[in-house]
Amino acid sequence: MALTDSSTRIRPGEELDANRIDPYLKGQIPDLEGTPTISQFPGGASNLTYLIDYPGKELVLRRPPFGHKAKSAHDMGREFRILNQLKDAFPYCPKAYAHCTDENLIGSEFYVMERVKGIILRSDLPQELALDADATRTLCKRFIDTLVELHRVDYNACGLGDLGKPQGYVQRQISGWSERYEKALTPDAPRWEAVKDWLQTNMPADHPTPGIIHNDYRFDNVILDPADPMQIIGVLDWELTTLGDPLMDLGNTLAYWIEADDPAPIQRMRRQPSNAPGMLTRREFVDYYAERSGIEIDNYDFYYTYGLFRLAGIVQQIYYRYFHGQTRDKRFAQFVQMNALLEHMSLNVIGRSSL
Repeated sequence: MALTDSSTRIRPGEELDANRIDPYLKGQIPDLEGTPTISQFPGGASNLTYLIDYPGKELVLRRPPFGHKAKSAHDMGREFRILNQLKDAFPYCPKAYAHCTDENLIGSEFYVMERVKGIILRSDLPQELALDADATRTLCKRFIDTLVELHRVDYNACGLGDLGKPQGYVQRQISGWSERYEKALTPDAPRWEAVKDWLQTNMPADHPTPGIIHNDYRFDNVILDPADPMQIIGVLDWELTTLGDPLMDLGNTLAYWIEADDPAPIQRMRRQPSNAPGMLTRREFVDYYAERSGIEIDNYDFYYTYGLFRLAGIVQQIYYRYFHGQTRDKRFAQFVQMNALLEHMSLNVIGRSSL
């Protein structure tokens, strides 16, 4: 199917040397033959993702971005471990084959995993899928069900009990993202002082049942089966995964969830088809998640506002690299305006909140 996610030419400054990578991969993965061609997947704004195409086998390579980056945000070994140890309990994880710690090979650590070929939904639903509102609603609910399924995984049984520290998670996220935001400030960026104060004042206790949280769960990190696009067959981008409050993870996902009646400036920020006829609204999303997870949610405004602030922190970290000339990717030039819009959205939520 033409809708299968495709790679393209590598962006300038982000090239990989096939002659250096090929011997390493052949020493780690059996039955590789020939010389690979390398291309790049255009999506994503953090870790870089490449297609390593051998005759008869396709691999995906993940490496950190070039330039300034948070020390803990691009741990290739950690992501490699998560994929391998979580896969049995959560079969949407791609199989990871090799983790290279020798930074001399390509200038950083990296890992290589299987390519899960499928459809990735980006800004709009492709017309070729011919999904009516009822089918879209069903797909949306399956998207939420998969998140609930992840949050229910027994992380101790997977050997991932040391992945994070659930106790004090909410407090650490608010203070941690505040600190990271300050470190990534540029002269043209908003300060977010009122929002940070509100989050600190209205912080709830940690949910009593922590779980594995993805921290970047959205439709463009989900792979649909080309033979049956109503089925989810993969979940990508595990770099931020940890143990913590599942409602904070819900807030992260809500921050990306732009619905049909959001104003035009917000619509221009949309990166997934969450506005399509049949998609749940944010309120319906929360209610359905609560129903399927059995978790009562009485302070939705806090989690949504936290998600918006955290997203602004990620956006600003990326913009910092662009501002200081550490990346030439022109997509990032407007990220400071996106940051300002996220602050405006947060202030609107706070202004209407009953908290």
